[in-house]
Amino acid sequence: MDFDFTEDQVMLRNLVREFLTEQAPVKQVRDMMDDALGYDTTVYSQLMGLGVTPFPESYGGGGLGMIEQAIILEEMGRIPYPGPYFASVILAGSALMHSGDDNARARYLPDIANGDLTATLALIEDAVDWTPAGIGLAVTHDGGDLVLNGIKRFVPFGQSVDVVFVAGRAPGSSGADGVSLVAVPRDAAGLTVEPTTMLDMTSKVATLRFDNVHVPAENLVGAEGGAAAALEETLRAAAIAAAAEMLGASRKSLEMSNDYAKVRKQFGQFIGQFQAVKHKLAEMLELVENSHAAVYYAAWAVDAGAADAALAASVAKATLNESSKRVCGEAIQVHGGIGYTWEYDLHLYWKRAKYLEPLYGDTSYHRERVLEESLAQHAAS
Repeated sequence: MDFDFTEDQVMLRNLVREFLTEQAPVKQVRDMMDDALGYDTTVYSQLMGLGVTPFPESYGGGGLGMIEQAIILEEMGRIPYPGPYFASVILAGSALMHSGDDNARARYLPDIANGDLTATLALIEDAVDWTPAGIGLAVTHDGGDLVLNGIKRFVPFGQSVDVVFVAGRAPGSSGADGVSLVAVPRDAAGLTVEPTTMLDMTSKVATLRFDNVHVPAENLVGAEGGAAAALEETLRAAAIAAAAEMLGASRKSLEMSNDYAKVRKQFGQFIGQFQAVKHKLAEMLELVENSHAAVYYAAWAVDAGAADAALAASVAKATLNESSKRVCGEAIQVHGGIGYTWEYDLHLYWKRAKYLEPLYGDTSYHRERVLEESLAQHAAS
């Protein structure tokens, strides 16, 4: 593959960077921390109006690939952008795209693409298990309705989206069997929403409690009991997208550190002239560039339908889980005490990276996946 961006991809990166810098500056990000909604709806609508979604044009999308989504999410990580793009497009949108349900796609994707509808995916429960085995929320039938009972944790923008796509299972089923995806309006009777405060106050999440929540049977997305494969593909996209966002936070932290080292004086000289600081910045750059390769190879592998796409996605997420922690942490060390003060912006990037680290698979989970995929490929060769 060619790691250089095409002319169109460079234009996309510049477009998104310019838009976010002008319309969603860090000051606005800070203002949204204490806002119940968590984002500016006008800015979000304008962002979606840029045509940046991966959905086919027949559903109102821009038809962009995973590489383009990685570019967009990397730019969002540089802000860090607080809106529901990840929840609506990467999570809910991917689940719909991989569901095989044309009716559900036609029903939801056009409105997600133009920003009129926000959505999210409710997957994780108390066990924080990213495999189908961790899904315990019960989905049963009552006449022409589906009935949901259970709890979902860490649902991105679960407090504000219009529709929640909920992963549940038929009672008595286990593993990948019996897993279904159901669309539930956020204001459905019996659904209790509990906003959760996270370390990253720019990222809104909620706990959702389902107590005999009834929805029409037509809200089933895809085949009943057959959603596990779609959720697996969705998690793959989410892992790459999260890694790209962490890359953006890391790259911004490195840039801030490099700029600071050129103007901060200590012992009569700029701190960037000290060998120890030079080494630290060089190591941070090495981590960022290696991470860039991991993220964009994984994105390319998904777009190309490569046999190692699942392996590459896990490599990317495991790599960024560790490298972003180091780069953003070392950036604070370069700055000294000011680096973690509330008034200075650097802590926002460290917190965004830390927030994303356990989501869509922590390092241990993805290293196990790398081992499993590697052994499977070896056995098949």
